[in-house]
Amino acid sequence: MKKLTEDQKRQIAAIAAKTDADIDLSEMPEVLDWSGAEIGKFHRPAKKPVTIRLDTDIVAWLKSYGSGYQTKVNLLLRHAMQASRGRGSRRSSPNRVHN
Repeated sequence: MKKLTEDQKRQIAAIAAKTDADIDLSEMPEVLDWSGAEIGKFHRPAKKPVTIRLDTDIVAWLKSYGSGYQTKVNLLLRHAMQASRGRGSRRSSPNRVHN
């Protein structure tokens, strides 16, 4: 990411100093219908770099869908995490075998 210029810093400070009453919204109508809104569309959770060893056939399968296999791994793990949370509030170790 590029560093901000002094002029950009001044502009940001001027905007931040404004109160809600100082902002002219006359050309920006209020949104009343949020039915088409997408929840979490712009949310980007923090990422943590990790090293993981996967079977070669798993990596080949993920890569067969095109670039971004690491993102696919993350999505699959997130889906599994959310599914396991939906089963109940009891949390268990991922290494624990359930009978």
